[in-house]
Amino acid sequence: MGKTIVITGAGSGIGATTARHFLDRGWQVALIGRRSAPLEQVAEGGGKALVLACDVADEAAVEAGFDRIAEYFGRIDTLFNNAGIGAFGGTIDQISVADWRACIDVNLTGSFICARAAFRHMRSQRPMGGRIINNGSISAHAPRPGSAPYTASKHAITGLTKTIALDGRAFDITCGQIDIGNAMTEITTSFAEGVLQPDGQIRPEPTMDVQDVAEAVWYMATLPPEVNVLNMTVMAAKMPFVGRG
Repeated sequence: MGKTIVITGAGSGIGATTARHFLDRGWQVALIGRRSAPLEQVAEGGGKALVLACDVADEAAVEAGFDRIAEYFGRIDTLFNNAGIGAFGGTIDQISVADWRACIDVNLTGSFICARAAFRHMRSQRPMGGRIINNGSISAHAPRPGSAPYTASKHAITGLTKTIALDGRAFDITCGQIDIGNAMTEITTSFAEGVLQPDGQIRPEPTMDVQDVAEAVWYMATLPPEVNVLNMTVMAAKMPFVGRG
């Protein structure tokens, strides 16, 4: 029986590239996203894949989905908690409570619900154990202007990661976080034209190949069970993060 990974937000961007990376290397991959069509497209071309259209913030749907994955593949070895949305609406008084709740529901509550379902299976399967990898962000360390909901959700992911890593010790479940900066996806195509900076100016920012993110997730996922990367930052080398300004 091969190794199994569950990837949320697998229909595009980082999730899609990572799903193909694992499929191409012989893993069994469960792809979760809101819509079936993009997931089916990612899953085409070989490998053992299971497509599940599911809202990660829907507890009942997630629980049923993870039950199906465990039954279909026999076990769950790894979860890449990747699904997320942005929320960049200006200063805090300009951001609606509805936008706040939508961002927290997906980025934080969705990650909690999926990790909870994965943890439940990992502690009960035989052999016991598994690995959870949460997608944080550079925003887990430093915010962009006008990003209160997104930044708050990603700071909270760090607390979730550390708690799962601690609670998972008794069950051979590891948990780590990957903080990604400026991977080239559909969301970051505008970065080459210019991004609002803390000093109020708009300047272009360097990006990196999203395939390098998939390689980093692969590294974390394929470590032996007695080893964990608690936190990894993978970023465009010259993006504005280290330093001032």
